[in-house]
Amino acid sequence: MSEPRRMQLTGLHHLTMICADMERSVAFSRDVLGLGIVRDGPSDDDPGVRHVWFGAVDGAPGRLLSLMEYPSLPEGVVGIGSTHHFALAVESADELDAWRDYLRGSGVECSDVFERGGFRSIYLRDPDGHVVEIATRLLLSPRRDPVGTP
Repeated sequence: MSEPRRMQLTGLHHLTMICADMERSVAFSRDVLGLGIVRDGPSDDDPGVRHVWFGAVDGAPGRLLSLMEYPSLPEGVVGIGSTHHFALAVESADELDAWRDYLRGSGVECSDVFERGGFRSIYLRDPDGHVVEIATRLLLSPRRDPVGTP
């Protein structure tokens, strides 16, 4: 019998992205995506850099995105060690369709709705080129442990 696990990850706390123009990125996150600003100030890790925290719904861990402004950094390259995209959640297929229509009506390019087998999603890019997915909740099959036994 294996020893019980003493530690457990309980979810995603936050995601931090690098942007070139904070005002442009704030306008997109706040005004287009509707995320609320939770904190705006210097970074605890790099006090000379502005760090803006956004909260989806209530600003609780797992619903936080943050931006740090580094206008002089070179553009990122997609590859091993980089992140492909992040996904924001909506409650229903109807809400996802409404987001697609809203984004397109606001001049934001986004994909058609993709059926993902268990959920649906659309894709768009933020002003710095980060790929953002908006997805319905995942309908999970019965839970399995990491090695696949029921």
